[in-house]
Amino acid sequence: QVHLVESGGGSVQAGGSLRLSCAANGLTSASVCMAWFRQAPGEAREGVAAIDSDGTTAYADSVKDRFTISHDNGQDTMTLQMNNLKPEDTAMYICAADSWCGLMFNPGLPEDTTFNHWGQGTQVSVSS
Repeated sequence: QVHLVESGGGSVQAGGSLRLSCAANGLTSASVCMAWFRQAPGEAREGVAAIDSDGTTAYADSVKDRFTISHDNGQDTMTLQMNNLKPEDTAMYICAADSWCGLMFNPGLPEDTTFNHWGQGTQVSVSS
């Protein structure tokens, strides 16, 4: 059984930084793709960033140059460093994982339907 364990999140003022982490336990695939999605109240879930097993990354335009996704300790753990946070970044951030996304050949964020394994989410709140 696959479990995604998330940590990080919290409340900061605009311009501040937060770091989210996610570890995927129980994945049997030799290649793992991991991503962060976010959902604000009343809004649709949207992709934020993704990282494939080979280290290829993808970002939403709204977070490019502010957020950095990276592997932490192997391809089934990752962190999302979020800098210069804005009030519009306020949302529940949810970790997702599955086998290889092919980001190297298909640039751009994968759809949420790509992922079969999801975490519980961690809240990020940014005040102005």
